[in-house]
Amino acid sequence: MAASSRFPGFYRLGVAERRARLARAASLDPADIAAFDPGALGVEGADLMVENAVGTFELPLGIGLNMRVDGRDVLVPMVVEEPSVVAAASHMAKLVREAGGFHTEADRSVMIGQVQVWGLDDPEAARRRLEAALDELATLARRVHPALERHGGGLRGMSVRAVRYDEPGQAVEDMLVLHFYLDCADAMGANMVNTVAERLAGPVERITGGRVGLRILSNLASRRMARARCAIPYALLDAGEVPGREVAEGIARAYRFAWADPWRAATHNKGVMNGIDAVALATGNDWRAIEAGAHAWAARDGRYRTLTRWVCEDGALHGSIEVPMQVGTVGGATRRHPTVRTNLKLLGDPDARTLAGIMAAVGLTQNLAALRALVTEGIQRGHMRLHARRVAAEAGARPDEVEAVVARMAEADDWSADAARAALAALRSAG
Repeated sequence: MAASSRFPGFYRLGVAERRARLARAASLDPADIAAFDPGALGVEGADLMVENAVGTFELPLGIGLNMRVDGRDVLVPMVVEEPSVVAAASHMAKLVREAGGFHTEADRSVMIGQVQVWGLDDPEAARRRLEAALDELATLARRVHPALERHGGGLRGMSVRAVRYDEPGQAVEDMLVLHFYLDCADAMGANMVNTVAERLAGPVERITGGRVGLRILSNLASRRMARARCAIPYALLDAGEVPGREVAEGIARAYRFAWADPWRAATHNKGVMNGIDAVALATGNDWRAIEAGAHAWAARDGRYRTLTRWVCEDGALHGSIEVPMQVGTVGGATRRHPTVRTNLKLLGDPDARTLAGIMAAVGLTQNLAALRALVTEGIQRGHMRLHARRVAAEAGARPDEVEAVVARMAEADDWSADAARAALAALRSAG
């Protein structure tokens, strides 16, 4: 972990000085810093990661600052192309930091594997036979990854579910599903789970007398949850002329709207995933699997709802998040991608559960930033000011001219390309 995640004025520094500050704070060596350079992965590295590789595709890598998680400071690498995400997370993290920071917890890294059985003459009798054979199947499953238990993982149980397909207008179909629960330690675990599922397929067919269909992991990682919470006194939420209590009540009211309305909840949760996905990409994790699990969890009661919760109690705004978090810190891209290795070092080389907690905290702070903007100045104004840097560059501003052009656009409250070109012309004529 970093000695401190507070870098006042970091955004005003040039890229080289930002790197130097990170190197000092997180004990990064020159090879670590070189991993931030374009082409660090290289075409040869890419060719080992995916099929038909022809090159690499770059995205911005920023650093989320001011994060204090479970009493420790964390520098958070975030890969994202959208303006305002890193800035918003850093700003809200500073506010939460003043209130004591984030508190997190994460379940053990238990993934769920599924073995589907169909074509059963008597599903209930097949279920009884399968349940009676769970000890036999568990012994077989434990033999698949004998080294996993030495790393603190291993099989954590099995169960049998009856599932019925009854789509209107279609023939009803009954099937059984064997669930097994594999603690994957510090790995994400997809390959581990899928290998176990394949090994169980034959015995499951023999025991049930049916046909095994799919045998694969589930990305609804409901036994691998991460949670984060914070409590912010009203006074810290003051926004200009808007008192902090009104801001807190507005945030809680916005949460209630999202909880009740799936159209609003989708955008609410997108803001959460802005933060989580950015850290997942930076650490080489499967953001698509995390997204799938998060959205499935949000709909677990049959209606799509929020991943976060905000309530006003005892003079403070209380926020919390609970989300499936299937992340790893070993295997996959963590071995092959030099920038991923540096990013994990920047985070303090966390284990999978620590990383899951950090990512949940980032999702919560990103959601807080969006809701606070919505109930105060409006999210578009803050977003457009950051987007204006891109507009200024597209209008032809040199790097040393961008901030001055943005300042003129802000003064005119006009963020269009025409305004950028006019501001640039005025700047150069004045110079």
